[in-house]
Amino acid sequence: MASTREELKHRTKEEQEPNTITTKTNNKRQKRPSSTATRGLRSLAIAVALPLSLTLADISLLGSSHGYHAASPKPFWFPPLWALHLTSMIYTSLMGISAWLVWAQGGFHKDPIAAALYLAQLVLSLAWGPVALSSGAGRVGLAVCLATLGVLAACYRMFGKVNPVAGELVKPCLAWAGFLTLVNLKLVYL
Repeated sequence: MASTREELKHRTKEEQEPNTITTKTNNKRQKRPSSTATRGLRSLAIAVALPLSLTLADISLLGSSHGYHAASPKPFWFPPLWALHLTSMIYTSLMGISAWLVWAQGGFHKDPIAAALYLAQLVLSLAWGPVALSSGAGRVGLAVCLATLGVLAACYRMFGKVNPVAGELVKPCLAWAGFLTLVNLKLVYL
């Protein structure tokens, strides 16, 4: 019986409740609900799922490839259409995570231009497929690619100031946009 009494411990009022996280701020105890992590994960899921669903809708509704397959002989480094779409979804997910990191640190409230840049790159990346691939307007698609590169470079600088990891997540997206620019350039002058 002595061992069970040692295992049982009377909880005092100052001890933390099971569903809260206690932090010390200015020598005062502040109770924060543990559901903060749940809210953070929910907002991250929204930040990734919303642009990803827009990209999937863009691919399924407007992603036909009349201009892409109509081009005569393509160089060996041209990716197949499914690879373009898959990488676009990865790109969109990375940008969603990056934007969420900036938002979580209050970057969009401190500097609303960062939010405008994120939305601009999202709109431009959604516009490229239908413009360059579906309608076959290679020159307009090239302009969209160049604008996307510029906006992504600005996102890289702005996001990196708020959260260095967010800035680093934009780098692969910059590389992808640069590659798409080369693909688009080759489509125009093929």
